[in-house]
Amino acid sequence: MKSTDQKLKERVKELTCLYEVTSIIVNSGYDELNTSLEAIAHCLKRGWQHEEVAACKISIGKYRVQTIGFDEQMVQLSSDVMVFNNKAGAISVGYPASAYGPEDFLLEERTLLKNVCLAVGNLLERKQIHDSEQETRRQMERNDRLHIMGEITAGIAHELNTPLANILGFAELLLDETTDPRTRSDLQTILDNAIFSREIVKKLMFFTCEMPQQMELVELKRVVDSVIRLMGPSLREKKLTVVRSYAKEDLSIRANAVQLTQVMFNLIMNAAYYSPEDGEIKLELLNGEEKVIVHIIDFGEGIAKGQESRVFEPFYTTKPVGEGTGLGLSVVHGIIKSYKGSIAHRPNRPKGTIFTLEFPK
Repeated sequence: MKSTDQKLKERVKELTCLYEVTSIIVNSGYDELNTSLEAIAHCLKRGWQHEEVAACKISIGKYRVQTIGFDEQMVQLSSDVMVFNNKAGAISVGYPASAYGPEDFLLEERTLLKNVCLAVGNLLERKQIHDSEQETRRQMERNDRLHIMGEITAGIAHELNTPLANILGFAELLLDETTDPRTRSDLQTILDNAIFSREIVKKLMFFTCEMPQQMELVELKRVVDSVIRLMGPSLREKKLTVVRSYAKEDLSIRANAVQLTQVMFNLIMNAAYYSPEDGEIKLELLNGEEKVIVHIIDFGEGIAKGQESRVFEPFYTTKPVGEGTGLGLSVVHGIIKSYKGSIAHRPNRPKGTIFTLEFPK
């Protein structure tokens, strides 16, 4: 039988442990959870009756911490950590099985462990809420940036159209009136660069949905097959295989055929660009209840961490200078948005990227 002093000493240890754990959780940063869990594990070890031989393990999702000496063969007292009513992991405290048994765990220690698990679960719930709020804020900021850029680029495109038309018109007139080879060569250079600039303006106007659209029912399979044929030489050059998986049903959507071709061309071209030689690109066309869904899947290096939210920003590109304007995906985003559709991307496993397009039927 334990004396009153011993029992009191154990209660003080347990209360001290709970106080220390609570202090750690209150002062824990959401980016320092591993450090906090390590500190909690050591607190629990000190809070047990036989602390000199006790060891603790915390296993929650990606977090794995344990004190020195923990062994899975130990006799253990465990309790689940619940996050939003779902089991997220467990905390265990153990004694060497050679000298101790389950009866050596006190009833108060069981209560203490449950309370610590409850506190850790609350911390993880707050972290999830915090992360969700941060992601929502980033998404709102990104959408706001895209909206502002859309307004700016629309103004720029309109302002550039008139001078570009004048440059093209007068350069063509001068080209018709001169026979001097050097002058004609210089005028042709002016024309070529003005035409190139006009195409950039068109892309800007696509991004802001300012281009006039002739909408019609367009058969999606036919558009995708046409793009693959157009890209044949590029695909063969990298020895890429395109694996197509189409729903049996007719997959027609209301769209502008030229714009839809541009969307598919940009996305498949990007997939080809970032795919390794002798690689594979998968194209899936699915028939949803209310939407037509397109998956464009590559097995390249994927989108760099921290850059995911910038993919649809105009002028953002990871390609070398001269190989891309950074307008392709922003134009795609603008076109799909004008169709009341959506485009998103996520990592492929083990590597690569999956772009998902959804079009209303």
